[in-house]
Amino acid sequence: MSKILLAEDDDVMRHFLAKALVKQGHEVVDCANGMDAFDAIKKNPDFDMLLTDIVMPGMDGIELSNKSMALCPDIKIMYITGFAGMNVGETQKNSHNLSIKTLSKPFHLNDLIKQVDATLTE
Repeated sequence: MSKILLAEDDDVMRHFLAKALVKQGHEVVDCANGMDAFDAIKKNPDFDMLLTDIVMPGMDGIELSNKSMALCPDIKIMYITGFAGMNVGETQKNSHNLSIKTLSKPFHLNDLIKQVDATLTE
């Protein structure tokens, strides 16, 4: 399937998401923060998707997505966030004026899988 870079600072959430994505047939590289994720993409820029939490220490998900797009212009990006008030599939814009789907925590695993699949096929 696809190679996904996952950046999530919550250990339990990161492991849960990585396991679910691998179960769906994706290859997943998971990182505990934005800086580690950016290092991973600099070393190996062949990721199909960046799935990132928005709020993380060091480098947040929006900065990570902007820097990742500079290295990999075709990478698909999806945000996850704990901020209330955002709906499943809500769209955000990054500095590249790219529309990015956002899932608000807590979300159902089926919603995540559907959004990942939809984003990868766009």
